Amino acid sequence: MSIKISKKIMSKLGKTNAEFNLIEEGDKILVGLSGGKDSLTLVHALKEQQRRAPFKFEFIAVTVSYGMGENYEKLKAHCQEHAIEYEVYDTNIYDIAEDKIRKNSSFCSFFSRMRRGSLYSAAEKYGCNKVALGHHMDDAAESFFMNFIYNGQLRSLAPKYKADRGVTVIRPLIQMRERQLEAFARENAIETIGDEACPSMRFDIKMPHARAHTKEMLSKMEKEFPTLFTSLNAAFKNISTESFFDKELFQL
Repeated sequence: MSIKISKKIMSKLGKTNAEFNLIEEGDKILVGLSGGKDSLTLVHALKEQQRRAPFKFEFIAVTVSYGMGENYEKLKAHCQEHAIEYEVYDTNIYDIAEDKIRKNSSFCSFFSRMRRGSLYSAAEKYGCNKVALGHHMDDAAESFFMNFIYNGQLRSLAPKYKADRGVTVIRPLIQMRERQLEAFARENAIETIGDEACPSMRFDIKMPHARAHTKEMLSKMEKEFPTLFTSLNAAFKNISTESFFDKELFQL
């Protein structure tokens, strides 16, 4: 079955790429493919971008296996059907978590860090200079408000940054809305993997509520202020650091 990807997604991908120089001539990019709507949209958008772009780049889709007997045959078959290079990167993250996890603790950040580190290792293994993640504008907004409310920090998700191991991390979907990615998966009848694949579901732990509460809060705010996400996107590029309370940034 052929995949149809909207003009809006490809237009936004192209503009974001041009604005932040995310994908460049000669890049070999590792795409973290969880099998969710975000990462599946990303691999298909990059496949189309390969066809359209006036420069050459390669990418490989990689799924991090936690070592808990996951079956990725459907995901592998999907990639084969659409000529997307695909690998499963095996880890023992699940076994490590069993030693470290505590009852009634939230370990989302633990699994996120371990998965990210594994993607960097996989990038080295497959000779990739960049790692692409499927975060979108809703993720950036939620991260901003979670850091603001729960951590007392003004922080979000950068479109591009250099990781500790020297690999460059890019987020080509960062200016797209989550509903666009949901529509892509729905319109193409793509079977997606959800939270059931998260290893934390197998532990007796407290499920995180901060993100769910933040998502609900933003939904209510957007109903009252329809241009909320447009304004947030603009604000993330228009930061007046000297107007805050950090004395290191005072321009005197």
